[in-house]
Amino acid sequence: MPRSRTLLIAFLVVTAANLLANATGGGLALLLTKPLLMPLLAAYLWRARAERAARPDRLLLAALAFATGGDVALMIDGTGWFLAGMACFLGTHLCYLAAFTRHGAATALRRTPLVAVPLGYAVLSVVALTWMWSGLTDVGLALPVAGYALALAAMASAATTQGWRVGLGAALFLGSDLLIAAGVAEVAQPPGAPVLVMATYAAGQALIVTGWVARAGTPPGTPVIPAGAPATR
Repeated sequence: MPRSRTLLIAFLVVTAANLLANATGGGLALLLTKPLLMPLLAAYLWRARAERAARPDRLLLAALAFATGGDVALMIDGTGWFLAGMACFLGTHLCYLAAFTRHGAATALRRTPLVAVPLGYAVLSVVALTWMWSGLTDVGLALPVAGYALALAAMASAATTQGWRVGLGAALFLGSDLLIAAGVAEVAQPPGAPVLVMATYAAGQALIVTGWVARAGTPPGTPVIPAGAPATR
């Protein structure tokens, strides 16, 4: 079995353990598993690229490093730590956005039907922020969350040009962050929210990374056109 696959299985096992800990309130298990998730995914990415004799994806590795910092910061209570975690995840989104842009995202998003994607994410962001605004204002987070939402929407839009897995992964990442923001604003708290947050986050990150590895042979500047889209425009 390739070593990259072993690392991916390890990531899935630790993810399952983390979800179980979230479901049962296992504090120690949470402390042990959450900081391991993104390093394991980064190790998988590094090894998978090495097995293909390809250069490491420095922007994606940086994105996962920022995400590790965000995971740790959000494990600590307090507004300051929440802002630190949000800053780390902002770094994650900016690194992903830069990587996708290098691989033709800006050009692809000017083509139909993908031209509607940024508009859709923008509308979703405005609706979500409007819904949560008063609650976020009460805790002094309205403006930081609005800025973060802008970067997240841009990243998710660009991700749709990199294949269905990367695009779906970014959408799940956005959904995870929306659940967190709704909880902070106290406008919604669905049953099992901690499990939903981590499930969508881990799945989103895994899909982004495995989708990126799957298209490792695509040269920079060549966007992946989603299935069903016209071959020429």
